[in-house]
Amino acid sequence: MQFAELLTKVGYLPPSDVDVLSRAYDAAASAHHDQNRLSGEKFIEHPLSVAGILADLQLDRDTLAAAILHDTVEDTHLTVSDLEQSFGPTVGKLVAGVTKLEKISFHSQEQAQAENVRKMLVAMAEDVRVVLMKLADRLHNMRTVNYLPENRRRAMAQETLDIYAPLAHRLGMWNIKWELEDLSFAQLHPEEYQEIVKKIARKRKEREAYVNDIKEILERELTAVGVKADTSGRPKHVYSIANKLALGKDFDEIYDLSAIRVLTDSIKDCYGALGVIHSLWKPIPGRFKDYIAMPKSNGYQSLHTTVVSHSGEPMEIQIRTHEMHRTAEWGVAAHWTYKEGGGKDERKMDQRFAWLRQLMDWQKEVLDAEKFVDAVKVDVFRDEVFVFTPKGDVLALPSGATAVDFAYRIHTEVGHRCIGAKSNGRMVPLDYPLQNGDIVEVLTSKGPHGPSRDWLGFVKTAGAAQKIRGWFKKERREENVTKGKELLDKEFRRMQQRALASIGDERVLEL
Repeated sequence: MQFAELLTKVGYLPPSDVDVLSRAYDAAASAHHDQNRLSGEKFIEHPLSVAGILADLQLDRDTLAAAILHDTVEDTHLTVSDLEQSFGPTVGKLVAGVTKLEKISFHSQEQAQAENVRKMLVAMAEDVRVVLMKLADRLHNMRTVNYLPENRRRAMAQETLDIYAPLAHRLGMWNIKWELEDLSFAQLHPEEYQEIVKKIARKRKEREAYVNDIKEILERELTAVGVKADTSGRPKHVYSIANKLALGKDFDEIYDLSAIRVLTDSIKDCYGALGVIHSLWKPIPGRFKDYIAMPKSNGYQSLHTTVVSHSGEPMEIQIRTHEMHRTAEWGVAAHWTYKEGGGKDERKMDQRFAWLRQLMDWQKEVLDAEKFVDAVKVDVFRDEVFVFTPKGDVLALPSGATAVDFAYRIHTEVGHRCIGAKSNGRMVPLDYPLQNGDIVEVLTSKGPHGPSRDWLGFVKTAGAAQKIRGWFKKERREENVTKGKELLDKEFRRMQQRALASIGDERVLEL
């Protein structure tokens, strides 16, 4: 990307902000002037492309300036202090957040990778724009990954699938998530990727005709009942199709091959459209999900249903408002605007980043970076189940999480004092895997209590396991302190007795 092309994307910024971007470009172009990428293109085209991806999200001036400058500290003579002096503390802080740690201090590539992921997440806890820049950086690197040697391509693709695509999912940034997954899958399984692409292409005309037929019927019926809506075919993603094929499904059976998206102006019209759809075609039992009433933890809202169309084929339909669609496409970036005087919906952002605060609590306790990243993969990036507290609050937990995981998510003391659990009013074992929609009640002891070591065999969250181990570690410490005091007391008594024995009877009487 050239700077002139970037300028066409930033029309939403005032001229004074564009001037700052021009200065950032001049500084970066000068610093990188003698550097080329493996593709042969000038290195400056990479940071400009990263800034272009972020400009598509309409991010603020400081984020775009930092994106243009994001490799200068790592690869040129410029320092964070230089950037702070020229562009302000925010730009310097953002660039510092995405700059890799020095590799010389690590024993292995794995340790370096883990520490850099940890650093990114810690920086993200302070400012989410750090991770938005990292995602854009990784996306452009994956788009141009073919210029790397095969071993590096595969390593980058695997890291992208393990960390960056799930992180985009957590932030609700579906467009970036899907592209990262498809690009990674193409590197890790090139033959399977090409086979799926060919199959999709062979069915494209047939599928497009079918989708257009459904759209025509749906639009006519929605208009008849006064529901204003835009309908479109939903794009297909190779990686999601591959995952379903891996479960043993036939290519022709995958619902995602034929999908419709309905966008309305209001929530009321979403449910109105759902009623029209279910009156036209028979819904498939168990395939309806209401993420409007119960949003996902990343803020995603939509109605999902799968129906059997007039031709007898299954058709997946998603229904949401235009605002929900923007959030679904761009996630946290859709709500993260930085303007003079602020502009964030603090309450919404606090709810969305509860998982990140929890992550930061763990990283203070888990000193080993590789163990921390493993915990991130389990607790944060796994599929989720959504359960209710008795008061109606929704908690998101990793798939397979148990009643004990739920108890510790509520509060550490609730976990320690847990003696039983109910799901939907019925007693369940403590190792019961929670299901979507369960109403979970934790039964606790009235007096002092503690966890069982057996719980470590079935809890699924790193947070619960960490708190259980911490309790026993504290117990051992207290036991050792008590034993130490007893031994000291015993020794003091013995010494006192010896001292008394050495004193004559007459001296004792004098005392």
